[in-house]
Amino acid sequence: MNGAGHSPGRNTIRSIVQKRVYIKTYGCTYNEGDSRKLAAVLERQGCTLVSRPEEADAIVVNTCTVVGATERKVLKHLRALRTCPLYVTGCMATVQRDAILSACDPVFIHPGEIHAAYAEEGDVPAGPVGIVQVCQGCRGSCSYCITRMARGPLVSADTGAILGEVRALVRNGAVEIRLTGQDVSAWGTDIGSHLGALLQEISGVPGVFRVRVGMMNPATLSPIQETVAGAFSGEKIFKFLHLPVQSGSDTVLERMGRGYTKSEVLAIVERFRAYCPGISLHTDLICGYPGETDEEFCETLDLLSRMQPDKVNVTRYSPRPQTPAAREKDMPDRFKKERSRVLLTCAEKIAKSRNAAWVSREVPVLITEVLRPGSAMGRTQYYQGVVVKGDLTPGNVRMVRLTEDRTYYFIGELV
Repeated sequence: MNGAGHSPGRNTIRSIVQKRVYIKTYGCTYNEGDSRKLAAVLERQGCTLVSRPEEADAIVVNTCTVVGATERKVLKHLRALRTCPLYVTGCMATVQRDAILSACDPVFIHPGEIHAAYAEEGDVPAGPVGIVQVCQGCRGSCSYCITRMARGPLVSADTGAILGEVRALVRNGAVEIRLTGQDVSAWGTDIGSHLGALLQEISGVPGVFRVRVGMMNPATLSPIQETVAGAFSGEKIFKFLHLPVQSGSDTVLERMGRGYTKSEVLAIVERFRAYCPGISLHTDLICGYPGETDEEFCETLDLLSRMQPDKVNVTRYSPRPQTPAAREKDMPDRFKKERSRVLLTCAEKIAKSRNAAWVSREVPVLITEVLRPGSAMGRTQYYQGVVVKGDLTPGNVRMVRLTEDRTYYFIGELV
């Protein structure tokens, strides 16, 4: 295709007019937010979104490079699409263009161009689940992370702009609002505010909806934990805390450059559980970080036992290009595989134990999505997913008996 290897102008997106477009998104909720904004812009330009690449006149791949396994999956997909009219955006498009060009010959779309084009449109997507990107980039300097290179330093959205988007999404049918960013608890530190104040403002927006607060780094959450935990006790905030700790060893955390200790993590968890008993706790762990000893790994198992999270995302360490950690000696895969197996076994045991306490209980569930005719997905106030039979409309709150634990969601029946 035309333009391979060259930085796009502001009009790259504007050139995609009246085409059938297939968008494939990899990675986090923030990337999903970019894809939704891109879709809104393209639809205003007369494009039709299609669900299969073979139906498309143009294909957009929104890339992620957070771990090696995802990068390999993306590159494999790009090779398969190399003969198609192809556009590439996302984190890989900003920091790994050479890798992309080794797989295909696309036109690049910088994520900033998506945001600029979307801002000019002024519309927000309709639907029961809305995504609000409250900030981009981060204040951290984690030694293993390539995403901070792709997204840059922290830039917080203005409070008024966020509230305006929340109101517009609610008017357009959103009953679940997902606040997202590379580090949501860092929001406001560059504009003289903080997340607790923002959540209080959002809680004042009229309408039937709840807010899911995205991933928060313990380093930026710790100084404001009291105000944020207090805001979480509000009716419109899901009692759901995603706190990626990565390791339970203070020495490993220091080598990672994470900026907090194990005791600070436990203090945050204790504070949120004091304000919101029963809060759902999700965390992320990296196993096999360079130099991780058996003793340091056991400290992670100890932290897991003390945190008692409802869900754990376990990642085997993979060196990312241009990061300081990539210069360290990598651990053999067999050690990473064994440690990830042990972590997952421990995490699933904890999850089953915590879920068992919920089975047979009757709880209010906010319906957030119609899965198919006669079946819907809802969320408890603790953000537990519940699949319920019935023709239910998003926005309805129904009493549901939880009848079956499926580890990461429940089966329920209407009371």
